[in-house]
Parts: sequence; C-alpha cells; structure tokens
Amino acid sequence: MPLDHAPRYHFRDVRREDFPLLGRWLAEPHVAKWWGESAKELAGIEEAMTSVETRPLIVELDGMPIAYLQCYDPHLEEDHPYQDQPPGTLGIDISIGDPDLTGMGHGSAIISQFCAELFATGAARIVIDPDPENAQAIRAYEKAGFRFLDTRHSIYGPAHFMVLDKA
Repeated sequence: MPLDHAPRYHFRDVRREDFPLLGRWLAEPHVAKWWGESAKELAGIEEAMTSVETRPLIVELDGMPIAYLQCYDPHLEEDHPYQDQPPGTLGIDISIGDPDLTGMGHGSAIISQFCAELFATGAARIVIDPDPENAQAIRAYEKAGFRFLDTRHSIYGPAHFMVLDKA
C-alpha cells in the first residue's frame, strides 16, 4: 500500500502537555461512547508512554492535533488475546478528537498512511478491533483495506476483529 503522494498526516509521540487536549477528546460523546472513563484512559495513556508494548501518538494535520492513535505489539503483552496472530503483527486504535472532523474521511486516510508506514518498517500484519456496534469505525477500516477475521472478546468486551496484511 505505497503512498502515491506526500504524507498528509504527521504522527508524533504523546507528551504530558497533550493531556488536557486528550482529556477533552475522551469526554466528547463520539469518543466516550467507545472508550472508558476519561481519567482511567488518561492514566493508561500515561503508562503507555513508558511501556515497550504500546506507543501512544498524536496525529497532526497541518500542525494541528486532530486524533489520538496508539500502536501496540500483542506479542509483548503477557496473555494478550491476539498473540495467535503471526509474528510481526501490530495492533492499532484510533479516535478522531474533534467531532466536527468525523465523517470526513480522516479516519481511513490516517489509518492508510500509518499502516503504509508500519509495513515499510517491517510489520507483516496490522489488526484493529472496533466494537461490533461501531459501524462508522468499521466502514472506515474497511475503506482503509481491513477485512473482518472473526468476533473476539477482549478485556473491553466484544470486538469485530479486523486484519490488514502487507501486500
């Protein structure tokens, strides 16, 4: 999935000064519906900032933060339910922060660009696991090339488990 144009989005590591913005995003109804309680999620992001298995990122468009993205290696997490996936598999999660930016194609475009970058650096498969009721996210992931593999149950509940393999 090579990029046929200059990358549109910039991915950078989350910094402590991002926490007020992340807290606002997590409180937005379109995000809160799918994520847990804001303070708990922020604590998880803070913990991930120093972990080896998860990398929390801010997605910027023209220098403006627009989304939260995290990438993780299920093989580095003890008892992760996705360890049955092939070596080189990485998982991702994404949320567009500002509700005015949803439904505009940013989700699938961000995922397409990010996955192309992950494949270019050696990833063999990317997985994503939206809630089965999150039809908007599922459509965005399908648009980015993901296909449904099966229904799973994670610590967060049921998951519409989707995969994208390196072409």
